Amino acid sequence: MNELPLTASGLSNSPAAVSSHRSGSATAPVFGIRGFLIDAPEFGRLRAWSDGALVIDGGLIAEIGDYSALAKKPRADPVRWLHSNGVAVFPGLIDLHSHVPQYPAVACGNSELLPWLRQRIFPLERGFTGVRARREAEAFFAELARQGTTTAMLYSAIYEDSTEAAFHAAAESGLRVIMGKMMMDVGSYGQLQPTKIVSISLHESERLCKRWHGVKEGLIEYAFSPRFAVSCSEKLMRGAADLAAKHGAYLQTHLAENLEEIEKVKHQFAWAADYTEVYEKCGMLTPRTVFGHCIHLSPRERAALAEAGAAVAHCPTANLYLRSGIFPLEKMRAAGLRIGLGSDVAAGPELNLWQVMRSAIESQKARSFYEKEAHVPTAGEALHLATQGAADSLGKGNVIGSFEIGKEADLTIMDYRSLVPYRQSAAKGNDLTAEDIVSLCIYRGGPPSVVETFVRGRSVYRGPEMELF
Repeated sequence: MNELPLTASGLSNSPAAVSSHRSGSATAPVFGIRGFLIDAPEFGRLRAWSDGALVIDGGLIAEIGDYSALAKKPRADPVRWLHSNGVAVFPGLIDLHSHVPQYPAVACGNSELLPWLRQRIFPLERGFTGVRARREAEAFFAELARQGTTTAMLYSAIYEDSTEAAFHAAAESGLRVIMGKMMMDVGSYGQLQPTKIVSISLHESERLCKRWHGVKEGLIEYAFSPRFAVSCSEKLMRGAADLAAKHGAYLQTHLAENLEEIEKVKHQFAWAADYTEVYEKCGMLTPRTVFGHCIHLSPRERAALAEAGAAVAHCPTANLYLRSGIFPLEKMRAAGLRIGLGSDVAAGPELNLWQVMRSAIESQKARSFYEKEAHVPTAGEALHLATQGAADSLGKGNVIGSFEIGKEADLTIMDYRSLVPYRQSAAKGNDLTAEDIVSLCIYRGGPPSVVETFVRGRSVYRGPEMELF
């Protein structure tokens, strides 16, 4: 066993140690991470190793188990251990729905969806170009890593150049990113004539897809991104669906977020039986499509999404902030839908997925007061939605989302001691259960307690050193 001298985060400060565990996954040495391992491979099932360890080899999880057993295991080459009894190790957090240009507008505005878009968001996105776009995109991805987010599905603005800048920033960040240029041709904030927008938007989106889909050894992928039916013509939506199928890319859009939005869709697409049928007839219901929100769906619509294999990004902080409604979680799960969590910045007021998990729990508690069938998720179930559930929603459930040998080592490491009042319980060591730690992270966790973020075994964020007690 080749242990390093420990700091509070469990990592050596030596330059050699830092550079070695931050190196690219293809050439990274074998190393181990010790901590309180916790994952949620199934909804309703929390799994833990109280003094556990992962051995990472070539960016993959090579071994899982109790630290004492793995540390004593005879090996031809010693494992470099990065460990601390005071950290919890989780699968990397996955954000299924957010908007890169909107982050400066978080917690600003006090209206519902459509006026908020007109008054706050469209003017902000209109300015997401040039130097500002490059600067903000770099800061956005750094912020994601600082939050412990390892994978994000994102929208940019309608401009090709700023989306290009965002992709460059994503590639440099080391994160796992699925992203696309926002597509709109009805009431767009762009300056082009409506007759030209469709062909230009489709052409620019395809060009971006050809440049970026699958780069960085698959860490960067493209999502064709019609905003929602209110701002898109049938021609644009059909074109986006065709291009996604042609290139094996993702599709993303918004669905049934707000009652006024639904009324507009009803008048705009009078031929459709419901909102979901608009997307259905345009070819957008696919296993590679992620629909944001989906609060106000009929049983027929839920069944149609499930039959198509589409996934849903549940955005509870945004749903509450814009007064859109409360997601019927148990009905969506009963329909057989794949569901993960999304921050939906800037409708959601923060990128912190622990707080999104908290809202996922608390919003269902509110429903349970007047709907007896409402299921209030446990802390472990909320964690599942932010990890394995979200990975399944992206078709990546066999790659990331839980601790399994052969999966890629996307990890979020938390200093749970900092979340306990006076840090006394955690300092004593053994009196917190896995459920306790997950709950502490959900109700009190955030960037100050994020020790380190790994993607494919490569450190993409390392927090400040914390005082040992």
